[in-house]
Amino acid sequence: MLKRQGQRTSGCSTEVKTDSLFLSKRTSRICFTFTLLLLMFTPRVDSSWWYIGALGARVICDNIPGLVNKQRQLCQRHPDLMQSIGDGAKEWIRECQHQFRQHRWNCSTLERDHTVFGRVMLRSSREAAFVYAISSAGVVYAITKACSQGELKICGCDGQKRGRASDEKGDFDWGGCSDNINYGIKFAKDFVDARERMVKDARALMNLHNNRCGRMAVKRFMKLECKCHGVSGSCAVRTCWLALSDFRRTGDYLRKKYNTAIEVTMNQDGTGFTVADQDFKGSTKNELVYVENSPDYCLTDRSAGSLGTAGRECDKSSRGPDSCEVMCCGRGYDTMRVQRVTKCECKFKWCCAVECQDCEDTVDVHTCKPHKRPDWLD
Repeated sequence: MLKRQGQRTSGCSTEVKTDSLFLSKRTSRICFTFTLLLLMFTPRVDSSWWYIGALGARVICDNIPGLVNKQRQLCQRHPDLMQSIGDGAKEWIRECQHQFRQHRWNCSTLERDHTVFGRVMLRSSREAAFVYAISSAGVVYAITKACSQGELKICGCDGQKRGRASDEKGDFDWGGCSDNINYGIKFAKDFVDARERMVKDARALMNLHNNRCGRMAVKRFMKLECKCHGVSGSCAVRTCWLALSDFRRTGDYLRKKYNTAIEVTMNQDGTGFTVADQDFKGSTKNELVYVENSPDYCLTDRSAGSLGTAGRECDKSSRGPDSCEVMCCGRGYDTMRVQRVTKCECKFKWCCAVECQDCEDTVDVHTCKPHKRPDWLD
C-alpha cells in the first residue's frame, strides 16, 4: 500500500485538548523537541523543502535541513506562504502517486524521512525529472490558489486583468477574480530554484530546466471563465476571469512529458545541454530532460533507492505496465482468492443523496513473487 504524504505525522498532535494548561505546555515542548531532533539528525540532501508538507504548521525555518540561505529567508519572511507550500506538497505527491500507481516505480514516499523519496532522487533519471517538474508545478498551483482565496497578505487577485478583451465568442469585460498565476510563478521560481542556482553542474541545470517546465505547465492550462449578463440570461455582455484548471490536467501533461523525456549531456562550457541522440532535430524547451538512465526498479536496491516489486499487485489480463509479466519482471506471481466489499446497486434518492448497498465479491488477487536468492548464497 502506498503511504500518502498527507497521512504522515510526527507523532505529536497540536489539536489535543486537555483540561490542564500545564499538560498542554508540556506536550507542546515535547512536540517541538521531537520535531527539532528529527530535523537535526536526518542527512542533508537536495530539495528538502518537500518535507515542509510533512511538518505543516510546525515549520521551523532555521532547522529545516538542506535549505539554502535564500530559501530560509523567504521561509522566515512569509510563514503563511510556507503553509501553502506544505499543502501544495501533499497535493503534488498525491498526483505523482496517481500517475505512477500502475508502474514499477510508484512514487512511493518514505515515512519520517525528510528526503521524502529517499535515494531514488540522487540519480538524474526520468523519475527525478518528473518529480522536480511536478513539485515546482505544485508550488505554483498552491500559492496561486491561496492568493485568490485571500489567504495570503502579500498577494490577491490578478490586478492586471482590466478593461475589455475578446475570444472566439466575441468581446468581454475583465472582472471577477483572476487567479494570480504570475505571482505564483515568480515566488516558486525564487524559492524552488534557489538551491540549484548555487551550483554549476549537469544536475543543477537539469533541475532548473524541469522546474521551469513544471511552472509553465500550470500556466498552460489556465482557463477563461465567464458570467453572462443580459435579458433572460442572454450573453449580451460577458464578464470573464482567468482561473486555474484542475491539477490533474497538469499531472496528465507532465506524465506524457515523462514518457517522451530527452536524454541530455551538459555542454563543455557548462551553460546548457546537448541532446544525446544526434538525430534529434526538435527543441528541448518544453520537454523534460534527464542525464542518467533509470534502474529497472525490479529488485530492492538501497543504493539506487529501488523498493522492488515483490508483493506488488498486478493485473493478469493487462498488457500494460501493470501486467503481471511487466510488473513482476518475469519472476512470476502468486494468486490469492479474497473477499472484497464494494458499493453496488446505487440509487439516487430525492433530494439529494445516493444510497448504495454493500456487495461482497470473491476475486482473485495476483501479487509479484519475491526475488529468489541463488542456492549458493544460502
